[in-house]
Amino acid sequence: MDENSTLLVDVKGLNIYQDDKLILQDVNMHVNVGEFVYLIGKVGSGKSSLLKTLYCELPVAEGDVSVVGYDLKKIKNSKIPMLRRKIGMVFQDFELMNDRSVYENLRFVLRATGWKDKQEIETRINEVLKSVGMLDKKMSMPAQLSGGERQSVSVARALLNNPPIIFADEPTGNLDPESADVIVGLLYKLSQSGKSVLMVTHNHGFFRKYSGRIYTFGNQTVTEQGDNKIAIAIDDLDDMGTPVVDFDTESSAPSTSSGSEMPEINSENNVQMQSVESQSENIE
Repeated sequence: MDENSTLLVDVKGLNIYQDDKLILQDVNMHVNVGEFVYLIGKVGSGKSSLLKTLYCELPVAEGDVSVVGYDLKKIKNSKIPMLRRKIGMVFQDFELMNDRSVYENLRFVLRATGWKDKQEIETRINEVLKSVGMLDKKMSMPAQLSGGERQSVSVARALLNNPPIIFADEPTGNLDPESADVIVGLLYKLSQSGKSVLMVTHNHGFFRKYSGRIYTFGNQTVTEQGDNKIAIAIDDLDDMGTPVVDFDTESSAPSTSSGSEMPEINSENNVQMQSVESQSENIE
């Protein structure tokens, strides 16, 4: 990627298919450095399919797509792991290994992505857990954590390799409203520190509290609403029947269940998560 470029995602005229069925047509979108971008629309409207295309789970057949400097129409299979190391992923269902502690979950990702030095691994894990307020849970098992805590660990994992961009696919879908607000607050702070965040959500209340550009999905199309059209986007989605979850908008900072302040995210300590399946067989 050109170091002087601020464009991390550039999509032009993209058509997305699954099993020869057209899911989205003529998609045009972009994400710049440090942007917070919402993808909204009803279930089945193609939001997750777009994310899967952007991290090469679905191929690009028609249109032009560039992600962190990689041309996804021309990318070789051998380069896909390198692309994914530059994308942090946060999933709705956490994707933590339940038979390993928080520390071992994060250590696994670092080992799978080439980290070898034990002290560097220890330092990095401590940094990312501290950045999301979960350092005291380092040796806990996932089953001992609340949903919000597990998702906070997932955000820490997404940061492990210092990606320029985070993809969050319904990261609050399994959380109560208070925990959901904490997680979106963490992601929003990442964008303020220079990371880009592309988030799929149904919760319209986030728009009022955390500003960002909005892309709406419907009828196989993607439409940019922009910061100044939030009310229109909300009205349109209400007509589509998607659920609305409102949050308290009087406070500018998200609250935690313990009442403590949101931990400050240091841009130098932001790290990334990545797909590690293709490399896990090399882990001892």
